[in-house]
Amino acid sequence: MGKTIWESLQEKGYNRRQFLQLCGMAAAVAGLDRTAAAQVAAAFEKKEKPAVLWMHFQECTCCSESFIRASHPIVADALLDVLSLNYSETLMAPSGFQAEKSLKDTMEKNKGKYIVLVEGAVPTEHNGVYCMIGGKTAQSILQEVAKDAAAIVAWGSCASNGCVQAAKPNPTGATPIHKLVDKPVINVPGCPPIADVMMSVVTHLLVLGQTPALDSLGRPREFYGRRVHDTCYRRPNYDAGLFVESFDDENARKGYCLYKVGCRGPVTYNACSVVKWNEGTSYPVQSGHGCIGCSEEGFWDNGPFYQHLNAFPGFGIESTADTIGTAVGLTTLAGVAAHAVVTNIRKHKVIAEVHAEEQKES
Repeated sequence: MGKTIWESLQEKGYNRRQFLQLCGMAAAVAGLDRTAAAQVAAAFEKKEKPAVLWMHFQECTCCSESFIRASHPIVADALLDVLSLNYSETLMAPSGFQAEKSLKDTMEKNKGKYIVLVEGAVPTEHNGVYCMIGGKTAQSILQEVAKDAAAIVAWGSCASNGCVQAAKPNPTGATPIHKLVDKPVINVPGCPPIADVMMSVVTHLLVLGQTPALDSLGRPREFYGRRVHDTCYRRPNYDAGLFVESFDDENARKGYCLYKVGCRGPVTYNACSVVKWNEGTSYPVQSGHGCIGCSEEGFWDNGPFYQHLNAFPGFGIESTADTIGTAVGLTTLAGVAAHAVVTNIRKHKVIAEVHAEEQKES
């Protein structure tokens, strides 16, 4: 049996107080109450450091770039103290034959216990020649490492749904991971995913020894259960029919809703507006750019980024928001009426009647 996490931390110079602080942080990141620190500590005292294989296929490495900027806990604590990152073309010290030996040894010595993190889509056209490592195709490598894995996590939209590699006409046959392995896959989409979301998924696997609750698309519900639109600070402006018409207009300076300049927040499920980026500093919408829906399948093929969708699924006023917003701009009276409707009435029939009446008055 290898060293436990607690034993490894002691060798790093951690005292009991620092160990318990890390356990409390791990509990919080995994979505547990901070009082569960004792439960985490008990697990870390018995569990071995899990071996991790981080595979790279068709991608730009932005997921790795995001992950190494995680702050809760900081990535150094995760990679060096809690996990055993045995293979990663981007972060590992060995190269060539030594690197491939690390991969092989990890799979042989940790059957059924190691975690596989996959970054990038896998090409399947022309026998997979578009992505090869050490003379092997990405597809054959994936199937080999997935065979005895305890858990598989698909980092980013490339691995989760194909992303730009799978955009039409998809010449390489780029395919998401879950379609190529005969095992459950945790999809963590985004281009890239938020660092702290990635860290939370890894911590959840480590602390609880099981996958987090997933939605029908294999995404952790904790982070992909609500739309960016639902928690966006610009949502009140959307409900009031106050929209940015162009990126340099006065409405943009006032922070109005970006829906009309292409924001896909109403159809994108992600935690961007809650967790945010760079230690909770900001996210695209807050910096003045509409959501491009990067965590949704096929977002590259869903029309121009700066052209809004005419309709989208939702409740109440949301399926007619564009026409309501247009009516608001006609007259002050129409604006007051429309605002009353969108904030107090949730039935499509009533909205349609009010809108029709406004058109007659104008």
